[in-house]
Amino acid sequence: MFYLEKYLKKLTGNSDIEDSLQRLDKLTQEEARMASAELLRITHSVEEKVMGVDNRVKGVDDKIQGIDGEVRDVGDKVQNLDGKLDDISRSSSPLSCFSSRRLKPFRRKPAPR
Repeated sequence: MFYLEKYLKKLTGNSDIEDSLQRLDKLTQEEARMASAELLRITHSVEEKVMGVDNRVKGVDDKIQGIDGEVRDVGDKVQNLDGKLDDISRSSSPLSCFSSRRLKPFRRKPAPR
């Protein structure tokens, strides 16, 4: 009877160990699911923040495009002004009567009588 009692204790002990291992396995799986859920929550949060930054960058890009157009307009105005200054400079030079733009004959005014 001693051996039978010892054998039964081993069998019941093994089932306790197996039950404990099964509970540990379930807890481990539940912990993995919880960790995955937390990771998914964090991922969604990061995605929302990235989308916010993306929208801001697009806004900055639009503003830069507008400024680019304004800078081109200023550049065109500066070139026009430069051309006008060249015209003024040529017309006010001592040799302006010989310029190709203004070929007027030189006439003296008659002396008053």
